[in-house]
Amino acid sequence: MFTLNRHMRAAVGSLSLLGAFAGAAIAQDAAPAAPAFDTGDTAWMLTSSALVLMMTIPGLALFYGGMVRKKNVLSTVMQSFAICCLMSILWMVAGYSLAFTDGGSLNAYLGGMSKAFLSGVDMNSATATIPEYLFIMFQMTFAIITPALIAGAFAERMKFSAMLLFMAIWLIVVYVPVAHWVWGGGFLGSDGVLDFAGGTVVHINAGVAGLVAALIIGKREGYGQVNMAPHNLVLSVIGASLLWVGWFGFNAGSAVASNALASVAMLNTQVAAAAAALAWMFAEWIVAKKPSILGIISGAVAGLVAVTPAAGFVNPTGALIIGIISGVICYIAAVKIKHALGYDDSLDAFGVHGVGGIVGAILTGVFADPAINEASAGASVGTQIYGVIFTIIYAAIATAIILYIVKALVGLRPTKQEEIEGLDINLHGETVQ
Repeated sequence: MFTLNRHMRAAVGSLSLLGAFAGAAIAQDAAPAAPAFDTGDTAWMLTSSALVLMMTIPGLALFYGGMVRKKNVLSTVMQSFAICCLMSILWMVAGYSLAFTDGGSLNAYLGGMSKAFLSGVDMNSATATIPEYLFIMFQMTFAIITPALIAGAFAERMKFSAMLLFMAIWLIVVYVPVAHWVWGGGFLGSDGVLDFAGGTVVHINAGVAGLVAALIIGKREGYGQVNMAPHNLVLSVIGASLLWVGWFGFNAGSAVASNALASVAMLNTQVAAAAAALAWMFAEWIVAKKPSILGIISGAVAGLVAVTPAAGFVNPTGALIIGIISGVICYIAAVKIKHALGYDDSLDAFGVHGVGGIVGAILTGVFADPAINEASAGASVGTQIYGVIFTIIYAAIATAIILYIVKALVGLRPTKQEEIEGLDINLHGETVQ
């Protein structure tokens, strides 16, 4: 009897255990399966996000900081750092949602607010083969560096409070819509405009905004009369080098995967930067009789800018030609045309980023290779020019309106005396000894 009871209890226990397993299996089948993130893609995009963030802090901060006068170096570096902080919060609160969600009937022009404060995004949310949280972070680094680039155009002469207000409004009113038009399901992308990593969204957008800002704010006190040479080009070389390395995340990371497309984008980035650096250097050597360190690093950045829209659409030979052409044209724009027209684009934000972005965006239509990317099969110069023109017009008008609003609210410039003494001591109470 004892043995029989023991076997019965064991049988009942076994049935209960089988029932538990069956119930778990049914529940598992009923629950939605978690997305299978690709660990290789995720690892690469984590790396790319860090590389692009490095482009602003410390890359752009040092690049710009070394090119201003000593009395303004801290204020210039402070702008890049503060912009990084401010844009990060704005992107998380509203920028990402407006750029990358469906805007319903207005989707051709702007996304919606369904993911404001990242509502609805969780650990299982995916973008392609990576976590959506990571895609948000990657795109955040683009939203950080784009406004920071504009600051080079008005360096040494804008109030810090005005700069913060302007950048906050500009991100939402200018950057976010253009990003949506090209990458978020808006009309430029739908119309076939090719922009792999930000020729229109980042560089034309920021370059044109910089030119408008330089014109509206006006020239620096003493422009053309006092020495405004860079105070420490070693800092600028370090900054340019960090930009170059970080740009691999910028361009190759825009493949959003660890694959052959990312590989060719990385190679194209290196080839174009090197070609443009040499092209600028030799152009300057021929014209000015001496090759300068400022020239070669400016040329490298020009090549990086120009290959950005093309990186994932062209082959390395196309990248080489884009680099050579952009190096020469950006040298002419930044050194010759700027002086001929007399505007004060302090650190050549327009001459390098605006002009380089325009050159690269148009040449993407010339050199797009379907063997590299199937999307290149639909490329045309006319479509690229259409995207360039629309971006220029919108960025220029919207930036001007924002600047006049900020001017009415808080003013744009410090006093003449504060500007002459330097922004470091007057706006931040600090100096470099």
